[in-house]
Amino acid sequence: MRILYQKRHILHRARMTIKGRLKQGESHILVNKIVRMNQSHQVHVIDLNFLGGANGIAAFLVESADGPILIEAGPHSTLPTLEKGLATHGYQISDIQHVFLTHIHLDHAGAAWCFAEHGAQIYLHPFGYAHMHDPSKLLASAKMIYKEAMDALWGTLKPIPADQLHTVDHGESVQIGSTTITAWHSPGHAKHHIAWQIGSDLFTGDVAGVSINHGPVIPPCPPPDINIEDWENSLQIIESLDEVDRYFLTHFGAITDCEAHIAKLRKSLEAYSQFFLPYHEQGATVAEVLPDFREFVKKYLTDNGMSESDAMAYEAANPSDMSATGLLRYWKKKLG
Repeated sequence: MRILYQKRHILHRARMTIKGRLKQGESHILVNKIVRMNQSHQVHVIDLNFLGGANGIAAFLVESADGPILIEAGPHSTLPTLEKGLATHGYQISDIQHVFLTHIHLDHAGAAWCFAEHGAQIYLHPFGYAHMHDPSKLLASAKMIYKEAMDALWGTLKPIPADQLHTVDHGESVQIGSTTITAWHSPGHAKHHIAWQIGSDLFTGDVAGVSINHGPVIPPCPPPDINIEDWENSLQIIESLDEVDRYFLTHFGAITDCEAHIAKLRKSLEAYSQFFLPYHEQGATVAEVLPDFREFVKKYLTDNGMSESDAMAYEAANPSDMSATGLLRYWKKKLG
């Protein structure tokens, strides 16, 4: 299938920069109209049943007039579940020739190499290229963190050939047949993060937070890249996409009340980050703050109507120890 990359110069004049400044005007309106043209697709949410639980990690099968497209590959450990999900809709791994990654964290990109082995082209942020081409450092780092649990949690990583990795700039579009997929660089959770837009749908990865069973919206904050200011700028970018009326969260599923969703995320992002500020000022370690933070998260969820089982699902999707590490690191980098 012929792939056409489109660098839209008109978009470059209207683009919101990473500093959160967007030049408004006719060019932005025209871009929005272009993105909406010739879109005919259906989205299937595939629950990867991470660690045997529901609604933890999703992958998205996009059926277009030009064949299937996958957004998010999930962990290598859940590949058998993903295969079953694809089979439900009549596809095998070899049928997926285009995989779009929101970022290279293992819960989003860990199985990408498996699709590449079957000939798929992999689309990602320029900052993620090196680790997908040579994942040895990423794999070694993950093994140091997860130790003997590594295989059960995430599986493994293998290199993806350079000619199958395609980096996509902010505002750049990939044309697959009649389907236009536009990249919006959206750091804050990770510097290598992209939200992918197809028509009125936006596949948000982690930039729009975690919401399970339409519960509270909370921010996943793992190290090393958490930056609250960049995250706010990214929220402004996705809010500026007036034609978008549906988000697909990798954790978890479709959201149609986009404005209210972002408002809830802003509230929780502020609450989570401010929770850690006094601990940073006291010089507390992750081990010292973690019990208090777990109680904070539990109360935040239950105060917003979550059951204990739902709270466990949130913990699987967004581990407290990772957010504690990430947010303490954020304050240290910001304040010294």
